[in-house]
This record gives sequence, structure tokens and C-alpha cells, in this order.
Amino acid sequence: MATPLFLAEMLDIRVDDPIAFTFFTGYMAMLAASVFFFAERSAVEGKWKLSLLVSALITGIAAVHYYYMRDFYLATQQTPTALRYIDWTLTVPLMCVEFYLLTKAAGAKIGLLWRLIAASVLMLVAGYIGEAFTDGSTFHSVLWGSISTVGYVYILYTAWYGEVAQLAKSTGDEIVIKGIRALGWFVLVGWAIYPIGYMCMKGGWLNTGLGWEASSVDLFYNIADVINKIGFGLVIYGIAVSGKSAAAVNETMPTAPTKGATLPA
Repeated sequence: MATPLFLAEMLDIRVDDPIAFTFFTGYMAMLAASVFFFAERSAVEGKWKLSLLVSALITGIAAVHYYYMRDFYLATQQTPTALRYIDWTLTVPLMCVEFYLLTKAAGAKIGLLWRLIAASVLMLVAGYIGEAFTDGSTFHSVLWGSISTVGYVYILYTAWYGEVAQLAKSTGDEIVIKGIRALGWFVLVGWAIYPIGYMCMKGGWLNTGLGWEASSVDLFYNIADVINKIGFGLVIYGIAVSGKSAAAVNETMPTAPTKGATLPA
């Protein structure tokens, strides 16, 4: 009888604990999104199947980690920093892969993919050092946060003005161009939520300047993960569905008679 009581105690969510609420909501949302993306792969054109598979992997990996992070938080009331960064180490580079896959047809080279991955790794490693090995000082927080921002800015610039943006434009495909721009907005706005959480930890500007609790880091991270990981996948899905719809319309439109062809009487 002890085991069921223990589990019931662990899975109890206090009504005044928004962090626990977002852990559970994040887990279910990621799991549902992963099932959806996997299921919809059969309904899109072949050239989009790999992109949708990557989207499903991103949310699927996140769902597994959220399953463990929610229980860790409920059992300890502490931030699952290690689990969080293990998740990001796998999923953030995969999000960068989406940029490469969307622009591959326009001539994107493998070097672009590795540069984006390298920038994401720099961003994550610096963030992990700043968060997991903090001494509580503002200097430590700002130093490693600034180094992490270098990787973020590179990805942001590449998506909006750099190689990814130029390759998307060269496709001449409005669907791809709009899709890349939508992903760029996620990087600009959605990814900007993470620094807010980072600055809530001890020594962070929001912690020392405004007195925000260090526990708020999980609240902001959970919200950002749901928005960005599921959002990325929905953008890819939207591109795939729009492309299929456009192709269907073109197939059903009558073609103009060629020069010299005989028209029916």
C-alpha cells in the first residue's frame, strides 16, 4: 500500500504551483504534438517527410525529458538543470536542422548545417556553465550569459539576413520564404524567453535587480519550450500542407493550348 500512496503524493499538484502545472502541461502538449507530427507524415509530400519527422523527434525527445523533469521537480522542488540541458542538447540542434532542410533544395551546403549546430552548442554549453556552476555572483551570470548570446545572435542573423534568409529568397517559393520568416520570428521572440528565465537565477539581473525568485526559471523555460518546439513543428507542417494544396490546385487548372494546336469545334 505504501507505493500507491507515495505516487499519489508525488503526483499531487498544488493549486498555487504554476511551475508544476506547466511541467505537466508541457509533457502532455509535447507528447500530443509528437504523435500528431508522426501521424501526419503519411499525408504530406515526400520532400517534406524528413522535416516533419525531425519535428516529431524534437517534441518526442522533449516529452520524455518532461516526464522525468516533472517528477524530479515534484519530489525535490528544485530545478532539473541537468535534465533540462540534456533535452536542449538534443532538441535545439534538431531545430537548426529544420533551417537546413527547408533550404537544401535551394543549394544549402552541409557547412551551413554544421555552423548552425556549432552556434547552438556554444549557446547551450555557455548557458549550462552559467547556470549549473553559478557561484551566485552577477559577474558569473553575465559572463556566461553573454557568451551564450553570441551563438544565439549568429542563428538569429542567419535566419533573418544571412545564408538561410538568402537561400529561402532564392527559391522563389513564397511558402518556403514565409515559413523561414515564421521560424525566424520564433528565434527572435520565442527564444528570447529563455534569457528571461536565465536572468532569474541567483546573480541574474532580474534576480538581483527586481527580486524575481530563482524558481521562476522553470516557469519561463517551460513556457518557452512549448511555444518554440511545438511552434517550429507547426510551421513545418503548415509549409508541407500548403505545398501539397498548391500542387493540387496546379494539377486541376486547365492548361492553355500550345501554339498550333487544333481547338475543338
